[in-house]
Amino acid sequence: MTHRTGEPMTTSRAGKLLRKPGDPQRATFLELFFDLAFVYVLVQLGQVLSQNLTWRGAFHTLVLLLAVWWVWCSTATVPDRFDPQRPTIQLLVIATLVGSLLMAVALPEAFGAQGLVFAGAYVAVQVGRSIGLLIALRGHELQRGALRVVIWFCVSAVPWIAGALVHGTAREALWVLAVAIDYLAGKLRYLTPGLGRSPPSELPSAAEHLAERHRQFFIIALGEMILVSASTLGGSGFAPDRTTAFLVSIAATVLLWRIYIYRAGELSASAIAGSRDPARLGLSAFYAHLVMVAGVVVAAVGAELVIAHPSGHPEPAWIAIILGGPALFLAGRSRFEYVVFSRVSRDRPIGLLALAALTPLMFLVPPIVAALAAAAVLAGVAISDAARARGRPSEVPSPPG
Repeated sequence: MTHRTGEPMTTSRAGKLLRKPGDPQRATFLELFFDLAFVYVLVQLGQVLSQNLTWRGAFHTLVLLLAVWWVWCSTATVPDRFDPQRPTIQLLVIATLVGSLLMAVALPEAFGAQGLVFAGAYVAVQVGRSIGLLIALRGHELQRGALRVVIWFCVSAVPWIAGALVHGTAREALWVLAVAIDYLAGKLRYLTPGLGRSPPSELPSAAEHLAERHRQFFIIALGEMILVSASTLGGSGFAPDRTTAFLVSIAATVLLWRIYIYRAGELSASAIAGSRDPARLGLSAFYAHLVMVAGVVVAAVGAELVIAHPSGHPEPAWIAIILGGPALFLAGRSRFEYVVFSRVSRDRPIGLLALAALTPLMFLVPPIVAALAAAAVLAGVAISDAARARGRPSEVPSPPG
């Protein structure tokens, strides 16, 4: 059956799912609702690290962070291309939310007894959402792109499920392979034999929408840090040293927000819109945010340790966590600044060097002093930003070519 124009009915129906060029680029209530699941995801991810403060625990946390981040990214790009008011798109996003919560519940034991639950939920989310789009786009030219994504997620599903069926080093190796396949697929724009690769026109490029989604996920990460800090204080009592540690944690959270949003966070939409390759710049910003979010997750674990043991004996792992979180954040923030301005302010690397220089001294003092030192470094960066901007015109974005 066709319209009078000769266009297939299936194409017309599929085309209605797409955002129109003049549609608002702001994030919708559907996307904010979806993000709620990731507050819990990040809390659970922090538990993975806090339960195993070793290099192996850090490695497990990284693998799981990469997995849940890819779920969020893969879903966040759907409303960039498709109309979130359509029931089909809403159903896909809500189904992904449910699957993400199942993943979150299994996170603390993902490398233990709940490996199959985590991997099964991950595969169901990624493959299921992609197949849903493939069916919804039948008859439309974008169906080829959906098919590429389905094929790649089916390929990575093999090591995900195989890894869940084994234990120890074998699971670690297979899940690293699975994560590598997923990220390589994005890097190659889902290059598939016989189908080619996704053209730039099929990649997320709505500048305002992309930048807003970046900011929203970072705010989610800060929300996780606030939640962990408040919960830890509530569970340990309002002793003066614990209350002080809580206030230091909240101050650090405010500083992380201030450093993030200052100029680069505010101007990222303009930078993406003004780039010659918005899709590539948007992807680079996604990766920069991954590092910053990792820093906040680690900082939240550090806040939990400090509030629970403000005057305890400083363990090496504790100091690594307390100072490492802000260091990771500053590293990711430096990359983000380069994405927006094609340069990095000196206070970022100076802050990293200061954290490194302070590390040996922190083994001699209680954890609360280490937390104060980390907050002082962040305060120095924030003050430097404010001093540099005073009396000068606002800087214009200048993304790399």
